[in-house]
Amino acid sequence: MSDIQTWALIFVAASFALYIGIAWRSRVKETKGFFVAEQNIPAVANGAAVAADWMSAASFISMAGLIAFLGSDGSIYLMGWTGGYVLLALLLAPYLRKWGKFTVPEFVGDRFSETVRSVSAVVAIIVSFTYVVGQMAGGGIVFSRFLQVEQGAGVAIAAAVIFAYAVFGGMKGITWTQVAQYTVLIVAYLIPAWAVAHTMTGFPVPQISFGEILAELNRIGAEFGLPVYTEAFTARPQIDVFLVTLSLMIGTAGLPHVIIRFYTTKTVRGARYSALWALIFIGLLYTTAPAVGAFTKLNLLNGVQGAAVDALPSWVQNWMATGLITVGEGVNTIGTVSNDPTSGADMIINNDILVLASPEIAGLPAPIVGLVAAGGLAAAMSTAAGLLLVISSSASHDLYFRYVDHHASEARRLLVSRIAMGIAVLVAIYFGINPPAFVAQVVAFAFGLAASTFFPILLLGIFWKRANAAGAVSGMLTGLVFTATYMIYTLPVFGTQANDHIMGVSPEGIGAIGAVVNLVVTVIVSLATRPPSHEVQEMVENIRYPAVARRTGTSA
Repeated sequence: MSDIQTWALIFVAASFALYIGIAWRSRVKETKGFFVAEQNIPAVANGAAVAADWMSAASFISMAGLIAFLGSDGSIYLMGWTGGYVLLALLLAPYLRKWGKFTVPEFVGDRFSETVRSVSAVVAIIVSFTYVVGQMAGGGIVFSRFLQVEQGAGVAIAAAVIFAYAVFGGMKGITWTQVAQYTVLIVAYLIPAWAVAHTMTGFPVPQISFGEILAELNRIGAEFGLPVYTEAFTARPQIDVFLVTLSLMIGTAGLPHVIIRFYTTKTVRGARYSALWALIFIGLLYTTAPAVGAFTKLNLLNGVQGAAVDALPSWVQNWMATGLITVGEGVNTIGTVSNDPTSGADMIINNDILVLASPEIAGLPAPIVGLVAAGGLAAAMSTAAGLLLVISSSASHDLYFRYVDHHASEARRLLVSRIAMGIAVLVAIYFGINPPAFVAQVVAFAFGLAASTFFPILLLGIFWKRANAAGAVSGMLTGLVFTATYMIYTLPVFGTQANDHIMGVSPEGIGAIGAVVNLVVTVIVSLATRPPSHEVQEMVENIRYPAVARRTGTSA
C-alpha cells in the first residue's frame, strides 16, 4: 500500500467513524425528529448543514474541473448555484418555514390539493434520484483511485455508510453529521489550494494570486489547441450561458432537499439567518474553485506537454488505472489534451479528477492527498444523505401515510421511511455505477428538473392567490415532461442516441425554458378554471404577512 493510500485510508476511516458516532448519538424515535430534526437546530449549525447538503460532489470534485476546461464560461456554475441561494432566502425559505410541517409536497398539498401533493411527491423522488446518482458516482471515483477499490464496490461502501447514519438519526442525525462533513470538506479543499497557490506564486491566497498565471495559461493552452482560457463564450453560445445560469439559480431555489433544511430551524428568522450563513460557508469554496481550476490546469499541461507516453508523471499512471485518463492508441508523445472523448486528442482527461488529482499534480505530500480524498467523500455523502431523506419522506409521509395507512403509528411510519430509504440506496448504487454523464452534468440535470417543476409552483403558491390545483398539476407535469424529454433527446441515456442541441440550448440549460413553460401553463389553466377556496386564499395571506400586521391593517 502506497503512502497516499495509507493516508487516504486513515482520513476516510476516521471521518466515517465520526459520522456514524454522531448519528448514533442523535438517533430518533419520532417522526418530527426524523423529518425536521425537532425544529431545534441553531442558525449557524443549520447554515453549515445547508452548505454541506448543497455543496455536493459536483461542487467539490467536478466544478473546478469544468471551470478548468470551460474557462470563463465555467462561471455559469458559480453564478447559478450561489445566486440561487439569494432567490431561496428572499422568495421561499422564510415563508415555507412560517407555514411549517415536514415536506415540500405537504405545502403544495395544503395550498392546492391532494392530487398536487401526490404529483409533487413523485417529482421530488425523480429529482432526488437524479441528483443522488452524481453523489454516488463521485464517491466511487474517490474509492477507485485512492483506496484501489473498484468503482462499483466504492459506491456500495459509501452508500452503506450513508444508509447507516441516515437510518439511525434521520434529519437530526444527518444535520449534525453534515456540520462535521462541512468541516472536513472545506478544510480538505482549502489547505491544498493554499499550498498550491503559495508554491506557484509565493502568495498563499488563491482567490488573489491565481490572476498571475492566467497569461501563461492562455499561452500554453493555445499550444495544445485549447480555447483561450480568459475569453468568454468559446465553449458555449451566449444564449446557453444565460439559460444554464438561470436554470441553476431557480433550480437551487426549488430543490426539495435544500428547502426541507429550512424547516429545521427554531424560528422564521432562524431560516433567514441559515441562508446567510450558508452563503458565507459556500462562498469559501466557490471563490476558491476558479483558482483551483486554473492552477491545476497549468500544472497539468506543463507536466504532460511533449512527454513520451512511457515517461508520463506518476499521477497520470495512477489515474489511468481508474479509466478516468486515457491515452490514444499508437500515441508516443502527448501533443493534445482534451476533456471531450470525441475530440481525437492524444490524452482525454475526465473533468471529475482535477480537484482530487490537484495535490498529486502539484507534488504535495501524501497526507494532503489523503485529506482531499476524505473531503471528496464528505461532499458526496452529505448531499446524498439529504436526498435519500427526501426520497424517504416523500414515499412514506406523502404517499404511504396519505393513501395506504392514514392511521399508521409513529413506529410504523418510521419503519416505512427506513425501508423506502433502503430501496432508494439500492437504486442509487446501480445508477452511481452507471452514471449517464460527468458528475456535475448529472447534478445540473437535477437542477433543471427542479427548476421546471417546483420553483414556479412554489413561487405562485406563495405570491399568487389565484393559482389553483388544476393549474399546478398541469404546470408541473408539462414542465417535467418538456424538460426530461429534451434531456433524453440530447443525451445518450437509457439507450437513446444523442442529438444536436436545438438553437444551441444544452440539456443543462433547458430547465429555465421548462420553468417558463410551467409558469405559463399554470397561469392559463388557473385563470380558465375555478379559483381556490376562500380558506386557501386566507392561508396564503397568513403565510406572507405577520398576524399582527394583518390585524392592524399595515403592510409587512
